[in-house]
Parts: sequence; structure tokens; C-alpha cells
Amino acid sequence: MSDRPELKIGLAGNTFRNYHYLKEELVEFCRENHLPTSGGKVELTERIATFLNTGEVIKPESKTKKVTTVGEITEDILIEENFVCSEKHRAFFKEKIGKGFSFNILFQRWLKANAGKTYRDAIEAYYKILEEKKNGRTVIDKQFEYNTYIRDFFDDNKDKSLEDAIACWKYKKSLAGHNRYERSDLAALNE
Repeated sequence: MSDRPELKIGLAGNTFRNYHYLKEELVEFCRENHLPTSGGKVELTERIATFLNTGEVIKPESKTKKVTTVGEITEDILIEENFVCSEKHRAFFKEKIGKGFSFNILFQRWLKANAGKTYRDAIEAYYKILEEKKNGRTVIDKQFEYNTYIRDFFDDNKDKSLEDAIACWKYKKSLAGHNRYERSDLAALNE
């Protein structure tokens, strides 16, 4: 069923990019070829495609974070640069928002992108993020192609099972090109 080429030296970078490989496969290829294995799936894909095309080894970016120590937190204090979720922050937000508080991804991104705003602004943003999650679809990051595919499959096929969705996903990732759900993927259920 799969025409997906084996990930090995000699494979063209553009061909490699046209197929879906698991992160574990990418890491294994990097280990076998003495490439850095750190980073997310998007970074690994870029590193491997460059290596396959040019033989060049892209080193991971060193991400040194300046750690800011946090004193007492109040609603009027400004959010510090290079925000890091700490137990002190968690305790503050749980006290102000309630026991149901959690550092969800969207809120963490908001905190990191809004240094200089107040913690009062952060509390308002947290409630707004929760409201938006209730009223709509959340954005799934690019590296979570499977999750996006399954969600889109069920949006279009309410009567199908998870097994059907997985069969279509496996079919889709064996094809060249993108891995987004399309109605034509249902052909996998007729095989």
C-alpha cells in the first residue's frame, strides 16, 4: 500500500519532504548519519532535507534563556522578559483564577509574547482564551499533523469510526504531497 521511499542517503530532499515520516524515524536517521537529534519535527525535517540535498549539517540553534527572578507577584506587576512558568507563577494564577487554572499552550504563548503588560492583563487574557476555546476550534501546531487530520476527518465524517480515520490517515501519509484530510482519502476504506 505504501510507495513511501525509505529514508536514507541518496534520497532527494524534495522527495523526502513530500512524504510523512514519524519523528522517531527522523531521529534515527539523524543518529545513523551523525546529525544533531535535538529539536522538534519541523526542525529535524529541515535539517535532514538540507543534509540530503547538500551534505551540510545544520547545527541546532543554541537557545540560552536569561532567567529573571520573580519577587512577589501582584496584579499590577509587569510580566518579565523571557517569562518562564514557575511554581510561584502557578500559585499566583491559582489564587486569582481558581484551582482549575493550568498553563495551557495558548496562555503560555500569550505570556511570552506580552512582556511589559501587567499580570492583571494576563488574567483577562486567560479568561478570553478559555472563552475562545469554548466557542471555536483551537489551532493545532504544524508538527501535530495526525491530530489535525483526525479532527478534520471527523468534521467531515460524523458517522465514521476512529479505526476508519486511522486507516485513511495511514493511506494519506503513504502518498506524496501534503497530509491534510481530503474527502478522496475515503478511498482507503474501500481497499
